[in-house]
Amino acid sequence: MFLKIDITSFKEDYQKKLLNMFREKVQDASLNQKYLALGSLINDYMSKNWYETEQFYRNNKVKQVYYFSLEFLIGRLMDCNMINLGIKEICEKGLKELGVSLKSLEEIEPDAGLGNGGLGRLAACFLDSMASLEIPGYGIGIRYKYGLFEQEIANGYQIETPDNWLNIQNIWETRHDDEACIVKFGGNCVLSSHNGKIYVNHTDYEPILAVPYDMPVPGYDNNTVNKLRLWSAETSGVGFDFTAFSKGDYEKAIEGQYSVSAITNLLYPDDSTERGKLLRLKQEYFFTSAGIQNIVNQYKKKQLSMYDFNEYVAIHINDTHPALAIAELMRILVDEENIDWDIAWSITVKTMAYTNHTILAEALEKWKVSMMKCLLPRIYMIIEEINRRFCSDVSRKYNGNWQKINAMSIIQDGVVKMAYLAIVGSHSVNGVAKLHTDILKNQELSDFNEFYPGKFNNKTNGITHRRWLIKANPDLTKMLDETIGTEWKKSPLELSQLKSFSENEEVLQKIEKVKQINKQRLADYIKEHFSIELNTESIFDIQVKRLHMYKRQLLNILHIMDLYNRICDNPNEDITPRTFIFGAKAFPGYHLAKNTIKLINTVAERINNDKKINGLIKIVFIPNYGVSLAEIMIPAGDISEQISVASKEASGTGNMKFMMNGAITVATMDGANVEIHQEVGDDNIVIFGMSAPEVISLYQKKTYNSCDLISSDKRLCRIINQLKDGYFKIAAPDEFKMIINHLTQENDPYFTLLDFDSYVKAQNRINLLFKDKKSWNKMALMNIASSGVFSSDNTVANYSNEIWGIKSGRK
Repeated sequence: MFLKIDITSFKEDYQKKLLNMFREKVQDASLNQKYLALGSLINDYMSKNWYETEQFYRNNKVKQVYYFSLEFLIGRLMDCNMINLGIKEICEKGLKELGVSLKSLEEIEPDAGLGNGGLGRLAACFLDSMASLEIPGYGIGIRYKYGLFEQEIANGYQIETPDNWLNIQNIWETRHDDEACIVKFGGNCVLSSHNGKIYVNHTDYEPILAVPYDMPVPGYDNNTVNKLRLWSAETSGVGFDFTAFSKGDYEKAIEGQYSVSAITNLLYPDDSTERGKLLRLKQEYFFTSAGIQNIVNQYKKKQLSMYDFNEYVAIHINDTHPALAIAELMRILVDEENIDWDIAWSITVKTMAYTNHTILAEALEKWKVSMMKCLLPRIYMIIEEINRRFCSDVSRKYNGNWQKINAMSIIQDGVVKMAYLAIVGSHSVNGVAKLHTDILKNQELSDFNEFYPGKFNNKTNGITHRRWLIKANPDLTKMLDETIGTEWKKSPLELSQLKSFSENEEVLQKIEKVKQINKQRLADYIKEHFSIELNTESIFDIQVKRLHMYKRQLLNILHIMDLYNRICDNPNEDITPRTFIFGAKAFPGYHLAKNTIKLINTVAERINNDKKINGLIKIVFIPNYGVSLAEIMIPAGDISEQISVASKEASGTGNMKFMMNGAITVATMDGANVEIHQEVGDDNIVIFGMSAPEVISLYQKKTYNSCDLISSDKRLCRIINQLKDGYFKIAAPDEFKMIINHLTQENDPYFTLLDFDSYVKAQNRINLLFKDKKSWNKMALMNIASSGVFSSDNTVANYSNEIWGIKSGRK
């Protein structure tokens, strides 16, 4: 149920809060003080339900799921928390009567620097859905001091600066020193046996204090408040060398403190060096060890048997980053609880579940044995024993087939394969779209699928419609409420009712009007921040996501270059005006991706300033793409660019967000695009490019030659030459040599050029479709109406029923 407060009581509460916190009245308080007071008051409103939720879970000993993820891309929380509590309208009106703009306060809140891309956003959506479905579920992650980085664009190049998101007080977090624990790194482990039991003596280790910070996660229109627990690495005085300080060696005195704080300083430290790899491994063990220790400690307080642990606890590892949780749970069960290995292993496997997010080789984590042995000596011993027993099982099943054993071994060629550990140590392994899961089962992990029949399953990703529709698109929300009622807010499949209005002129015009409002909002933002005027009657064609070559932002910009060439050759060509909008961060060490950003901005500089094309094309690269920017950009999109090379994108969730807001998807048959196509039908999506089987076959046959293709296509020849000859006013002749080499010498590994012609034809089709506004609006309507199936509420319900074995804890 929504909170029961009225405007009068809210105003009284808010004024009291300002006085208590800052000894200020509303008219005298600063904007920051007003913001902090509002956040604190919202926390107060949640506190009773938060306490009662946790008491219910504890007293009723309900089974709980703990969702471990290195990322939680939660975005701003103030608006979402008010929406879920049902108090936004009251707060907005009450503040207005006090002379305060709610919007001005919301904009003070920084995007929490806890995630980067789809992996972290999925985790955030799942937490919202767990609370809204009243599923006892907690998130476990790291409290990063700095996010990935703040992205700036200087002369077309990406520049990285620190993302100091905690510079403004995080009003949602509560520190819990009473639940801090020690995580051990390094040292020596000696095993001994007594009366048939193995005992471990771990000495000379480096103790790191892990301190938890909790953030509330309120459900929508109910009394449930779950939490996200984030761990911070601290020294508690251990890292301070008083002797060195007394001697005046101040740098040495605090050297240990710097080493400790580095663990939770930065999301994704650069792992291109050994030092960076070591820090990443430290991060992963730090939060998994702290999380597992805490779960076990809380479980034991319930006076339940450790032998029944998996009956009350489910642990889900989001990709391989938390896979060490498997070995850590085994360590605690065997070393500290003195449980026999076989029984401990059975408990562990029944407790653990693993989501695989990729088939890209570089994203399947591997750690050097030498590094893990040194940093995590006991954990490595346990992994070694897990592998020994697993290889023995494989040998028995396949009659000592050494080739099979070697292919499936967790430890191989001096590295520990974390995906293999996650598979062996979990009772469930799921992919995140049907196509992705099929590729895992039938190709990439087929040996394991054969060995563990029934363990692999699909759970297509989802998005929370509360943030990506109710919050991000209030005008569309209002239109939907007026047209189909409000039941869809709690039951997103009810959005399908909108299909019955597909021929209703009034409803179609309302959809068009809402889209124009959102396009104007984005155009205003771009004009204010970048001084670029946009034509809101043009097609807003948007590609926003992490920049990786397999996602093929390069294909997008090559098409734009070709379109520009066509207009220059024939100024009278019938082309609907286009605004191409990009948003993407490239990892600091990913130079080819950064070169692609430079290319996009270089092409934009020429095209946006070429008066001869009469404004038919505009290009905007919006820096520092994140959740809050996405909430402005996604509702404004006419076109959703989902153009990864087929078979490489596990799922995608941006595709779902755009369709939910009425954008038309131009897509390859990759990831969840396949399922979006199934939902909306051929007439409401624009498909192009090779299929996954065709791409996989090309990789196997190795018959593709990109240089032959370039020489046979005048458009591609021209584009490549333009990249070489300074046509786009490059600073140096070899400015884009890296991209040219990628497409030629490296033989176009993601088939960007091979899909080019098909992509151009798809874009030409869009050009024609957009001219028929009634048909276009109908396509938009059908996308919105078909999007309910991609709500994370449905996804999480499937996880809960089919993997975690958990039902609502408060019904």
